[in-house]
Amino acid sequence: MQNITRILGHCDDPRMAAHLHKLAHDGAIEYLHIAPPDIGRHRFRAVTDCGTECAIALPRDQHLGDGCVLLLETDRAIVLRLGQQRWLRLRPLDSAAALELGFHAGNLHWKVRFEAGDLLVAQDGPLENYLARLAPLLDAARVLVPEEREA
Repeated sequence: MQNITRILGHCDDPRMAAHLHKLAHDGAIEYLHIAPPDIGRHRFRAVTDCGTECAIALPRDQHLGDGCVLLLETDRAIVLRLGQQRWLRLRPLDSAAALELGFHAGNLHWKVRFEAGDLLVAQDGPLENYLARLAPLLDAARVLVPEEREA
């Protein structure tokens, strides 16, 4: 059981960004997903996407929000995500596009899964940021974004 008694900062905080980037590269960031109605709670238990049980007990003057860093150690971190994981579905039209898409996803350290020939990317930020990174593939119609944006 991981006891969390304070919010350490936000994942966009420049003081934490370099360390979080390294941890992301090592696959050592765990995400704690909570439903929007629970955002105002200060005491609860939840489980990260890696199975770590967390006991949250925050002071009344601290408030949870998407991207809050709840744990930051040398070899792992726990970051709060509001709501269910959103997935961006990408459909490469040929094997060359699939290879290039896979290269980009790996190079950018995106968390992915595969489903029926599509690559699903876990969205941890605005959709526009992901689409901008893939603009050359999308503009050339080598990769499609089907209408169903979440899986």
